[in-house]
Amino acid sequence: MYAHDESGGQWSRLPPDDQIEAASTALRMLADPTRMRMLWLISGEEYDVASLAAAVGIARPAVSQHLAKLKLAGLVTQRRDGRRILYRARGGHVRRLLAEVMNAADHHLHGIPDHD
Repeated sequence: MYAHDESGGQWSRLPPDDQIEAASTALRMLADPTRMRMLWLISGEEYDVASLAAAVGIARPAVSQHLAKLKLAGLVTQRRDGRRILYRARGGHVRRLLAEVMNAADHHLHGIPDHD
């Protein structure tokens, strides 16, 4: 069951409970402006904690806590590069989710008509 499925009948059936819970957790994580800023940046390229802290303007421990929450929600992946750990948004679904919510906000803020 995908949002881009054009069968039309998908909206008349509820997704499984575990899928609803995972989606709700992901959206709760995006409800924080700092996490949204961080996820936006790591959607484009990899960042380590220090670089992300500088880019977002918050302390490293706070960045680490936010990243841990995003990772637990399945929105972020990490990889080791020598002594550094690099973070990136987990895949195209996460990037598209973030892009869609930003587009919806832009439409709302600027009175741009909705489209299907």
